[in-house]
Amino acid sequence: MRLFKGRDEFDLTSGGIAWPLFYLSLPIVVTNLLQTAYNLADTFWLGQHSTEALAAISFAFPMVFLLIALAIGISIAGSVLVAQNVGAGDEARAEYVASQTMSFAILAALALGGVGYFLVEDFVALLGASPAVLPLAAGYMEVFSLGLVSVFGFAVFISLMRGYGDTVTPMLVMFGSVVVNIALDPFLIFGWWRFPALGVEGAAVATVFSRTLALAVGLWIMLRGTRGVQIHPKQMIPDPAFARRIFEVGAPASVEVTGRALSVNLLLVIVGLFPTTVVAAYGIGARVFSVIFLPAIAVSQGVETMTGQNIGAGEPDRAAAANHFAAKAMFAILSAVGVVAFVAAEPVISVFTSDPDVIGVGVDFLRYTALTFGGIGIMRAYTGGFRGAGRTLIAAAVSVLMLGVIRLPVAWVGAEVVGATGIWIAFAVSNVAGAVIAYRWFERGTWRGADVTGAGPAAPGELGAEKSAADD
Repeated sequence: MRLFKGRDEFDLTSGGIAWPLFYLSLPIVVTNLLQTAYNLADTFWLGQHSTEALAAISFAFPMVFLLIALAIGISIAGSVLVAQNVGAGDEARAEYVASQTMSFAILAALALGGVGYFLVEDFVALLGASPAVLPLAAGYMEVFSLGLVSVFGFAVFISLMRGYGDTVTPMLVMFGSVVVNIALDPFLIFGWWRFPALGVEGAAVATVFSRTLALAVGLWIMLRGTRGVQIHPKQMIPDPAFARRIFEVGAPASVEVTGRALSVNLLLVIVGLFPTTVVAAYGIGARVFSVIFLPAIAVSQGVETMTGQNIGAGEPDRAAAANHFAAKAMFAILSAVGVVAFVAAEPVISVFTSDPDVIGVGVDFLRYTALTFGGIGIMRAYTGGFRGAGRTLIAAAVSVLMLGVIRLPVAWVGAEVVGATGIWIAFAVSNVAGAVIAYRWFERGTWRGADVTGAGPAAPGELGAEKSAADD
C-alpha cells in the first residue's frame, strides 16, 4: 500500500473527520520531530563542547526564529491558497499559486539573510549575551543567515505540499536531511577525522548544508509534479498582482509568527538578567517544549489544510467540526503528556547537561508549566482553523494577546518579584489564557465565508477557456 494517496483516493472534504486529520497530522508530527532533531542534535553536541557553547545557541535560536518568522507568512499564504483552490477543484490555479509562492519566498529569504548577516552581532549583544558568549552566537548566526534561502525554501516546499494534502513526501525528504545533519555535527564541531574544529559555527554549517540538499530534492519533486502540487518554471516570474494577494493573506501570518519570535527574544532579555545557568536551562526547556508541542503544531497544520479545502469546497460546517474535534483531542493528549513531564522532569533535563545547577533550574521551569500544556493544544487547533479559512489576522491577534499582552508583562513583573520562577509562572498563565481566547473567538463564527480561492490572475490556459465560453 502506497504511503501517499492522491486526490482520487483521499478526499478531505467528505466522510469522517478523525481519519483524514490523523492521516494528515501523523506525518507532520514525524516531520516536525525530525526538524526539531536539528536543534536537539546541536544542543546535545554543543552541550558536550562547553556551557558557553550551549548558552550561545540559546541566544542564537531566537534570531533564527525571527529571521524565518519575518518571511513565513509567504509560506502560510501559499499553503492556504493552495488548499482552498484544491478544495474548489481548481488545481491549475493551485499550481500557479505554488509556483509564485516559491519565487517570492526565495526573494524574501535573500533579502532577510543579507540584512541578518550584517546585524547579527548587534542583535545578539542587544539580547545581553556575555563577552564570552557573544562571538560564538554571532558566528553561528552569520553562517545561518548566509544559508537562509535553503532553510526557508525547504520550509515552503513542506507548506505547499501540505496545502495539497501530501504530508508524507516532505516527511521522507526531511528524514534524509536530518540523517545528514546529525552525521556531520560532531565532525564539524569537534574536528573529527580530517574536518576542521569549527565549534558552534560547525553546527550551523551542518544545518545549512543538509537543508540545501533537502531543498534541491524538494524542487525536483515539485517540478516533476508526480507527488503533491506541481510548480512550473514559466509561472515563477514574480507577478505584482499575486504579490498583493500573498501580502493580504500572509502579512498577518507573519505578524503571528514574528510575534512569537519577538516574545522569545524579549523573554530572553529578561532571562539574560540572570546567571548563565538560568539562560542555559531556559534554552534546554525551550527545546524540550518544541518536542512536547509537536502534536499540537502538527494538528494545527492539519486543521489548516482541512479547513482550507473545506472552505474552498463550500463546507464551513465540516471545517468547524474538524476544529472542535482537534481542540478536544489535543487538550486530552497534551494534558496527559504534561503529567508525565511533571513527574519525569529531572531525567528529561539531565539528557542535555550534567551541570547540577542547570538541571535544578530546568526542572523548575518544566514543572511550573507542565500541567498547562493542554491549553496550548486548544489554542493551536483553533488558530490553525483561522489560518485555513484565510483569517490570518485573527490568528495573529490571538497570538499577540497571549504572548505580548499576557506572557511578557507577567514574566517581567514576576522576575522582579520572585526571580526566575516568575518567568516560569508567566508561561503557565499565558497557556491557559490563550486557550480561552482562541475558543471564544472561534465560537463567534467570524471566520466563516473567508473564501480566498480567487488569488491572483487566472492560471495559464484559463483566460482562453473563459473567452471561448463567452463566445459560445
